Amino acid sequence: MTSTVPVPVVRTADGHALQAVLLDMDGTLVDTEGFWWEIEADIFRELGHRLEESWRDVVVGGPMSRSAAFLIQATGAAIGLAELSVLLNERFEARIADQVPLMPGAERLLSELARHNVPTALVSASHRRVIDQVLLTLGRDRFTMTVAGDEVARTKPHPDPYLLAANSLGAHPARCAVIEDTATGVAAAEAAGCRVVAVPSVGRIEPAPGRTIVRSLEDVDLPFLRSLISPLN
Repeated sequence: MTSTVPVPVVRTADGHALQAVLLDMDGTLVDTEGFWWEIEADIFRELGHRLEESWRDVVVGGPMSRSAAFLIQATGAAIGLAELSVLLNERFEARIADQVPLMPGAERLLSELARHNVPTALVSASHRRVIDQVLLTLGRDRFTMTVAGDEVARTKPHPDPYLLAANSLGAHPARCAVIEDTATGVAAAEAAGCRVVAVPSVGRIEPAPGRTIVRSLEDVDLPFLRSLISPLN
């Protein structure tokens, strides 16, 4: 359950106002959003149903429970939510068993954050078993902590995962930079009070006050993230 205990606003050891960087996983650090859609399409094809391309924007970035439930309802497929969730996780794990493709700029950014000892959290709507598999490629030691979608009472688009991550790192949400690729993830981070950098992967993310939209992670580095957080008094 997400903690809402207030966190004191303190200047980081290096004097910068940025206290932590919180990163989404699928579509942000690893190029896997397409994998999920292909797997969903394959499973429903086997069940005798064709997924509409327009549904992709509905299911992307959200928790599996929401996405799977939507697809079952939309198609009328004869499969239960629990059974479908197991199938999706098993096939995704098999798909990424050998290597997970990184998004452009992800390796450099993670290395830079680690080199400067910036507290980081991986915050994903994916289940723990999937996150642990992906971490074999990303490197578990590059993250101070990780939050999985099945470890919080409410996952994205609710703010709970980002509030939990900030609190666990001893950071104030307003002093955290979040990097997300979907409207669902952006909504969660902004609801938590974090400063958001959107790197759209699937679907458009509309401009909004306080929201920064970039082309790819190749446009993001530590000085850029620090510049987004107002100096402390």
